[in-house]
Amino acid sequence: MADVKYLTEEGAAELRRELEQLKTVKRAEVAAKLKEAIAQGDLSENADYQDAKEQQAFLEGRINYLEDLLRNAVIISNADKKAAGVIGLGSEVTVQEEGEAPETFVIVGAAEANPREGKISNESPLGRALLGHKAGEKVAVETPSGVLIFKIKSVKASK
Repeated sequence: MADVKYLTEEGAAELRRELEQLKTVKRAEVAAKLKEAIAQGDLSENADYQDAKEQQAFLEGRINYLEDLLRNAVIISNADKKAAGVIGLGSEVTVQEEGEAPETFVIVGAAEANPREGKISNESPLGRALLGHKAGEKVAVETPSGVLIFKIKSVKASK
């Protein structure tokens, strides 16, 4: 069996919107490009045709990936929190490394991780280290540059 993939309710909704966009708008756009390229004739040396076929393959691959992910993912809701204040999937956590400014993250499944948006994967070194801990505790995170110690400043259910 494949690894379990976790999604927050918000992440699942975002992926459903992307899937709908790909299946309705993007598929039609790629089909139009393909039809136009076929109308140009000789397909063996037609760069537009090759490009459209590559776009179609990528699009269908992404659609299949999203459908499979959404069909098999475990959706984590804020109501799933077993113990108040314990870090789990969907928790918003503020941590501080000594001498650094506090940083706030939401722990999400790998499929919706986006560090630029403050969403870190439960499979990342920091995400894995934080799971199961509470505010006030310190966690050690193994990184390529050595072990970093983070103090957990606050934990709350994500919005």
